[in-house]
Amino acid sequence: MDFWYTFWAIVWYSLLGFAFVAALMALFAVIADLFRDHQLSGWYKAIWAFFLVFVPFLTVFVYLIARGRGMADRSAEAAAQQKQAAEGYIRDVAGSSPSDEIAKARALLDAGTITQAEYEALKAKVLGTAPTATHAAV
Repeated sequence: MDFWYTFWAIVWYSLLGFAFVAALMALFAVIADLFRDHQLSGWYKAIWAFFLVFVPFLTVFVYLIARGRGMADRSAEAAAQQKQAAEGYIRDVAGSSPSDEIAKARALLDAGTITQAEYEALKAKVLGTAPTATHAAV
């Protein structure tokens, strides 16, 4: 008898814990969306925040029903902006343009570090073309 009581108590508390975490996630998502929405005036944000403090569960449900589509649109827009920022950062940090690579190869050629044939091969590689027979012969 004690085993089954303990087992079902664990199941019940696990479900309660899951529901609590889900409710907190929904509450924080609504709060984040309130501050992300630039079209909503400060007074409306204050009213929503007031009700979120004093009647959180009902307010979250009403908010999701009334403003759910806009919430999804703002979330998708924020994700797209974050993706653009990440791609821009990666582009800035990771690579340089083909003209920069050619300029570096030219500087190596001028310094005598590489030969003319090696310069032409690097240039062709950067531009994505195969070196011609005249370039290979030089």
